Amino acid sequence: MNLREKKDGIGTIASGAKEGPGTVMAAMSGGVDSSVCALLLQEAGYEVVGATMVLRDGTPAESVAKDEDGASCGSSADVEDARTVCRRLGVDHYVFDLRHRFGEAVVDRFCDDYLCGQTPNPCIDCNRYLKFEALQKARREMGLDYVATGHYARRAWDEDAGRWKLLRACDAAKDQSYVLYHLTQDTLAHMLFPLGELTKGEVRELARAHGFVTAEKPESQDICFVPDGDYAGFIEGHRGAAAAFEPGDIVNREGRVLGEHGGLVHYTIGQRKGIGVAAPEPLYVLEKDLTANRLVVGFKDETLSRGVVACDVNLIGGESFAGSRAVQVKTHYRQRPVAAIVEMSGDDELTITFDEPQRSAAPGQSAVLYDGDEVLGGGAIVRAF
Repeated sequence: MNLREKKDGIGTIASGAKEGPGTVMAAMSGGVDSSVCALLLQEAGYEVVGATMVLRDGTPAESVAKDEDGASCGSSADVEDARTVCRRLGVDHYVFDLRHRFGEAVVDRFCDDYLCGQTPNPCIDCNRYLKFEALQKARREMGLDYVATGHYARRAWDEDAGRWKLLRACDAAKDQSYVLYHLTQDTLAHMLFPLGELTKGEVRELARAHGFVTAEKPESQDICFVPDGDYAGFIEGHRGAAAAFEPGDIVNREGRVLGEHGGLVHYTIGQRKGIGVAAPEPLYVLEKDLTANRLVVGFKDETLSRGVVACDVNLIGGESFAGSRAVQVKTHYRQRPVAAIVEMSGDDELTITFDEPQRSAAPGQSAVLYDGDEVLGGGAIVRAF
């Protein structure tokens, strides 16, 4: 399939919902992916409006002026890049001030979870509460049919089951379905993922061909609100001093003291570098004991677990299942799916047992279930076993 055929394929993206293109809010971050997302929608015949979320304080409150539709206009670099692309496409552009919601649902949760010894993934919360919850609310208020994002993922209508399916992207290297496991049938019915069949190289090629200012814009590799990667420093500045910053003992599984840590907030489960203890082979973080303020470490073979338990469960099909089921699962974003058996061990609990022991996942990360390319759902990991 060549690039033109892939682009033309977006016209079938609304099958199962309504005939022909409709109206769509394209979520535009000011990056290349969302720029091409809007382009493909327009070329497929959709009536497009661009929407950019102001999430952080880089755009001063006084520069955010409300317009008659209740949207707002900002002037940060990302907002301006998104607006420039919209001008080039000849579509309207709206900016929504969601700083308070972002702080509450993403930043505060990130800090609180870290201080409780977990390792959260704020990108999942941002997608869940901002890109989908907040933008879908805005879509409904504006009377539009869909929200579209530049995620590398796909959706498909299952005629036999009468429901929507979320699928992995065709480009496995860019697949982002892991962070979308929280989507529901209602949300999927009003979602479009135009980039699901493209590679990153093809997306940049389209952006260059249309003269977008975002064509060569680099991708962010860090959490957007902690660009220097110093999570502990950010949390300390945001939340102030806490027990998680106090020094304590580094111990092995038997409780033998090996050294001193600089505060549990500085470490994550599975971490190898930066522990600061000499050993005949590399040591890994196995556990953070908040009660005793101890960092438990061990060798590589001690990092393996037989499975995980997850809560805050979402199953995309909308229905629970009885008994056990063979699936593939990812407990880390970059991990290849591995074979496992899953069962509902409670009303809001999954027990996932790996076919082969895997590197322990940190509490707070997500376990996402797959059946081939289909994303079945997932939940937040509470413990490994």
